[in-house]
Amino acid sequence: MFAVTADRIDAADPLSGLGLGDRPEPQPPEGWTTVEVRACALNHHDLWTLKGVGISPDRLPIILGADAAGIDESGREVIVHAVIGDPFAGAADGGGDETMDPRRSLLSEVYDGTLAERVAVPSRNLVPKPAGLSWAEAACLPTAWLTAYRMLFVRSGAHPGDTILVQGAGGGVATALIALGRAGGFRVWATSRDEAKRQLALDLGADAVFEPGVRLPERVDVVMETVGEATWSHSLKALKPGGRVVICGATSGPNPPADLNRVFFLQLSVIGSTMGTRDELAALADLCVAKDVRPLIDSTYDLRDARSAFERLASGEAFGKIVLTNR
Repeated sequence: MFAVTADRIDAADPLSGLGLGDRPEPQPPEGWTTVEVRACALNHHDLWTLKGVGISPDRLPIILGADAAGIDESGREVIVHAVIGDPFAGAADGGGDETMDPRRSLLSEVYDGTLAERVAVPSRNLVPKPAGLSWAEAACLPTAWLTAYRMLFVRSGAHPGDTILVQGAGGGVATALIALGRAGGFRVWATSRDEAKRQLALDLGADAVFEPGVRLPERVDVVMETVGEATWSHSLKALKPGGRVVICGATSGPNPPADLNRVFFLQLSVIGSTMGTRDELAALADLCVAKDVRPLIDSTYDLRDARSAFERLASGEAFGKIVLTNR
């Protein structure tokens, strides 16, 4: 079958390690199944893999990708949940949360990913695709949009009417935060270095947009942080006393000055958030249909033209998700 792989690691030139070509058909173990992929989406995680972050050379080649929607062996239209972990982890009441499993992984870290004609996944990782979502829209949900959903509705403690600042509008998580925040009844502010992206954030539903680091009209209840070092100081300064910053990534670097005096004096909370559960993915899909919210798609490419899609991702110019289709 045709697949897109990480063949080697090159931190300086990650796309040089990108492979496109035939790979063996998936061989699902007991409790797993195979999905015929109709659409899959790119994430910065794929670029990090090509740079050698979170993976070692002995695992290569590996099929890239964590996002997909397709048809399972029973003919059902499904969305693939990308977290491979113990669904009973982290909860004594039996509810469980696979994101709390210390041995969890995402597709394309230990097991082959979704940028292929077919992918093998645990049977429990399949979520019904609502008829109201296209293949491309459904394929955008499992990583960036699920991450945003958990940040907003599970981890932030925010209530409708609260003001939320989204740092770095443009990426998949940030655009999802703006759209979902609007649907959830929050007042959404966003920052971007790029004037065109600030306008697109307004078009997407942001109530106000700002250049990074500027003094805001007032302090906010929650900051949604995906950028890291470049925006961290501003994120802490933007919060009300007792405010919260929810962080799911650090694309500009993971080690900013902590500014602990500000954290304890203003009683700020720093909350980590990673991906989401299978049940949260199902709830997200239902919310998108109920609230008529759809992922913003920057561009769509054929699976066999994945190199062009990766070049677009690496350019930093995309606003929204980049999708590959398999017809």
